[in-house]
Amino acid sequence: MCGIAGYIGEKQALPFLISGLKKLEYRGYDSAGIAIYNEGRIEVRRQVGKIAELERSIRGQVIEGTQGIAHTRWATHGMPSNRNSHPHRDSDGHIAVVHNGIIENYLELRNELEDKGYTFTSETDTEVVPNLIAEYFEGNLLEAVEKAKARLRGSYAAVCMSQQDPDYLVGIRQDSPLIVGYGKDGNYFASDIPALIGHVDRYTVLKNGETAVIDRDGVTIYVDGKAVEPEVMELTMDIDAAEKGGYDHFMLKEIIEQPRALKECLSGRIAYGKRVIDLGELKLDAAKAEKINKIVMVACGTAYHACYVGRYVYEKLLRIPVEVEIASEFRYRDPILDEHTLTIVVSQSGETADTLAALAEAKRKGSHILAITNVWESSIAREAHDVIYTRAGIEIAVASTKAYTTQILAIYLFGLYMAELKGKMIRREIQTIINELYRLPEKVQQIIDDNLDIIKEMADEIAEFEDAFFIGRDLDYVVAREGALKLKEISYIHAEAYAAGELKHGTLALIVDRVPVICLCTQRNLEEKMVSNIKEAQTRNGQIFSICFEGDTLVPAVSEHVCYLPKTLDLLAPILTVIPLQLIAYYASVKRGADVDKPRNLAKSVTVE
Repeated sequence: MCGIAGYIGEKQALPFLISGLKKLEYRGYDSAGIAIYNEGRIEVRRQVGKIAELERSIRGQVIEGTQGIAHTRWATHGMPSNRNSHPHRDSDGHIAVVHNGIIENYLELRNELEDKGYTFTSETDTEVVPNLIAEYFEGNLLEAVEKAKARLRGSYAAVCMSQQDPDYLVGIRQDSPLIVGYGKDGNYFASDIPALIGHVDRYTVLKNGETAVIDRDGVTIYVDGKAVEPEVMELTMDIDAAEKGGYDHFMLKEIIEQPRALKECLSGRIAYGKRVIDLGELKLDAAKAEKINKIVMVACGTAYHACYVGRYVYEKLLRIPVEVEIASEFRYRDPILDEHTLTIVVSQSGETADTLAALAEAKRKGSHILAITNVWESSIAREAHDVIYTRAGIEIAVASTKAYTTQILAIYLFGLYMAELKGKMIRREIQTIINELYRLPEKVQQIIDDNLDIIKEMADEIAEFEDAFFIGRDLDYVVAREGALKLKEISYIHAEAYAAGELKHGTLALIVDRVPVICLCTQRNLEEKMVSNIKEAQTRNGQIFSICFEGDTLVPAVSEHVCYLPKTLDLLAPILTVIPLQLIAYYASVKRGADVDKPRNLAKSVTVE
């Protein structure tokens, strides 16, 4: 999400800033801007839309200067507009900042700064940063940035410049990537490697909590105010490899990005005032929520599977009926909806034609519409009454991964929001779930760090077969459906998912000749029944691949291959369980020589019926 470029050196800054932003376009954005220092003044130009629109807006203007910062924005706080675009300046225009991430305590800081006379011109969380730096500025930019950084809560990568202390740029990083590039004609900042290719041959990736100062002569990295020796690496990637983050495929990169995407989805959405969950300005208030007596969830493909997780979760938390509908079928059966029905439409792109048509039908019948989507101001976002953005960042591979897990996380957050609004759960119960939600990103990272070898082994075995079966119970069955879809769409292995209790009603006839059976076992109240189902498949010569929690002893006893997950609440298991399934599909596809990122006959966004 978003892109940062910064430069100070001997050359004119503008050409690099524009080219750097263009090399970061793959990350997704809705507006762009630059700030360049020249002869005692910071010149800022911002434009909603593509970088080409920014270029057109400055064509013919003389914007000279050998230091500057630039940004492409993916909107989170405030709609895409010129005034919400970065860079942002303080009230007096002396300090300019570009920022990726979310400042969770921005409202608290904004109120404090407004009381001190600072004015704000945007709806963004970012604008508090230059004003906070200005509040602490006493002639030294680095000192002011360090004091401001100590007040910030949330995720950020930010680069700052000052027209009163103009001889360097300052970068800070917490949970959002920021890279320093070492060049022969100056030094650079960027949020990702592609912006630096062709300009530097060495780079440093900032660590959480570090501050970097770059000037025309060099780079200094600070931790807690003390200079430290950074790890400097050679830049040898070409542009294609760099856009993939050094991974062989976008799909693998996007799987690996999930801990960060989940953090972005969570960021700023947990409150500690009158309410526990803060989802912005939703129109669905307590009065409307009280009248909701049914929820209908509508989507296609992977998003449809996310909705099925929602069905199980909402019925458990809210105790009201939930229907899950395939968008392409929804409007043709004259669905029963009214003003007491909440319709939730889920789409990564926000442009899925069938989901848009379903939205229009539900709206026509008086239902309140909540959209869960990844793309700001997409068609579905514009047409819905309320929107929750997943903040997954751009997803390039056709097979959805981080979009799916952030959709599920958004579904959980809304479920807790509704439970609190309708008085279905007490604050302590909600807080217990939230505490575990906060741990999910690190647990996803643990799965990736600890299990790749066993997952590759499992994938290599499965890749040798033309059929595979996925089984599970309760929420595990829902995730099994997504696992089967992932495997079939990118490896072309015929894969089916079944509720484990249904094996004896026909499916057992297909369990022969060591056929892979992938068994999901995270719903602890159903574990003994699940073990009996696994034995049924094992007795018929199925090859058993199981996924269960650490410390489980029953499931491994009846399995040939086991992938262990860090423990969490059974309710939240789907976000963890799907990670090995995504990786199994990926490595099986690689093993079979398929085109991982662009599987045959499929498109990323289906915009026709």
